[in-house]
Amino acid sequence: MLSFGEDIGIDLGTASVVVYVKGRGVVLHEPSVVAIEKNSGKIIAVGEEARRMLGKTPGNIIAIRPLRNGVIADYNVTERMLRYFIQKACGKRRFFQPRVLVCIPTGVTSVEERAVLQAAVQAGARKAWLVEEPLAAALGAGINISEATGHMVVDIGGGTTDIAVLSLGGIVCNKSLRVGGDHFDEAIIRYIRREYNLMIGERTAEELKIRIGTACPNGWLNEDTLDIRGRDLVSGLPKVITVTAQESYGAMQEPVESVVLAVKEVLEKTPPELAADIINHGIVMTGGGSLLNGFDTLLSQETRLSIHVAEEAISCVALGTGVALSSMNVVSGIKSSNRRVGA
Repeated sequence: MLSFGEDIGIDLGTASVVVYVKGRGVVLHEPSVVAIEKNSGKIIAVGEEARRMLGKTPGNIIAIRPLRNGVIADYNVTERMLRYFIQKACGKRRFFQPRVLVCIPTGVTSVEERAVLQAAVQAGARKAWLVEEPLAAALGAGINISEATGHMVVDIGGGTTDIAVLSLGGIVCNKSLRVGGDHFDEAIIRYIRREYNLMIGERTAEELKIRIGTACPNGWLNEDTLDIRGRDLVSGLPKVITVTAQESYGAMQEPVESVVLAVKEVLEKTPPELAADIINHGIVMTGGGSLLNGFDTLLSQETRLSIHVAEEAISCVALGTGVALSSMNVVSGIKSSNRRVGA
C-alpha cells in the first residue's frame, strides 16, 4: 500500500510504542525493545518479537530497551527502532516522507527534546513536532482542553508519570515523576528476592502485576494467588512459589504512594478557580499504569475526588496525537524540529 506524505503520531514510551496514522487510527502497538547482534550491531528483531527474547538471548545477542524513564538512553538504537516502526506503519514504498508528532514527558530537558526531534528526522520524518504527554492524553480521552475550564490528567506510563492541570490548551501546573509501570515491576522483583530468596525476570514480574497486582489493600483481588517460577538464590535451582495479591500490594506500595503524593502536590499548587472545576469534573487517569487494579479506588480515597479511567487508557496518548494533528491550533506549546525538511 502506497502512502502519500502521511501524518503520524507516535507515543514513544519506555515500555511500548503506539503509532497513530491520520485517517487510519492506531495501526501499531508494540513493546519498545530491540534485539541486536553484539559483534556486527545488526538488528535481529524489534517490538514484540524482541520482547519475547528478553532474558532468553544467547551471549552474542542482546535485547535492550533504548528508552529509560521516558527519555532516550541509546540514541542510535532509538533512531533505528523509530525508522522500523515508521516503515511498518507507512510501508517501505512511499513517495513522500511523513510528518511526525512525537509525545514526550513534561519533565524532559531541552537536550532530551532535541534528541527526540533529531531521532524522528533521522528516522525518516520530513518534519517533526513534540507534544507533552498530558496534553495528548487529555485529547485522547475526549477532553476539550481549549476551554477556560480546569481538567486534571494523571498519565502513568512505563517509565514516567505525568500529572497536569490543563486549561485553555496549555498546562497550568504539573509534575513529572520518573516512576511508572516498570518501577512497579522492579518493586515486585525486589520483594520476591528479599522475602523468598528467589530471582525472577521482568516478564514474570509484569505478569504478576497484571494478573493479581493491586494498589488498594481492600481490593477485590486480595484473595487471589499466582504461582511464579524463578531461580532460588540459595540452591541455584529452579523453584516455584505462590504469591498472594496482598503481597503484591505490599511490594508495590512505595512507587504507588509516590504517585499519590505527587497528585496531591499538584492539587496543592492548583489555582482555586481551577480546583473548583476539578471537583466538578474529577481526575482522568490514562496510561497502562492506570489499569493496575484498585489504583483509581486508592486515588479517590486519598484525594476525595471522583476518578475516571479513560476508555482507551493505553492508546490515549497516541489517539491524542491524532486530534492534535488535525487541529494544531488547539494545543499550545507544540515544538517543532529546527531542521525543516518540508512543509
